[in-house]
Amino acid sequence: MIEILVERVLTRSARTLRPETPLSEAAQQLRDPDVSALIVLEDEAVAGIVTESDIVAFVAETLEPHPVEAVMSAPVTTISPSESITTAAETMRADGVKHLPVVEGETYCGLVSMSTLSPYLSRRRLDIDWQDDPIRIDANDSARIPVGE
Repeated sequence: MIEILVERVLTRSARTLRPETPLSEAAQQLRDPDVSALIVLEDEAVAGIVTESDIVAFVAETLEPHPVEAVMSAPVTTISPSESITTAAETMRADGVKHLPVVEGETYCGLVSMSTLSPYLSRRRLDIDWQDDPIRIDANDSARIPVGE
């Protein structure tokens, strides 16, 4: 296995804030699709980290009555069930969303998210133009697959 050092993959431009920063400002920064976490610095030392789930947990624990419409996103980017998962991923990226309701006409069918799509999509899209007959492998023939043909 090739060893890659953390310093080669870290994000140097990660956003930081101070412990006294208002929570509303942190929430505003987390709305940016490129920001998944905020590092809390006290002086130059890491004092904590704030993520979307931290803010959701805080709101859930305050139990103040707010209607869903006060926080919902609208209009909503949707996708048809007949579209490809590649199109779904490209739509998410272009619109900066992590979830797409699946609708047929006006009827809600379900939901796709980055996490449900990720097992099916490679990090880099490969376009392969196969110029030969399709490969067929029968479970009984697997020991007889010719190599190098």
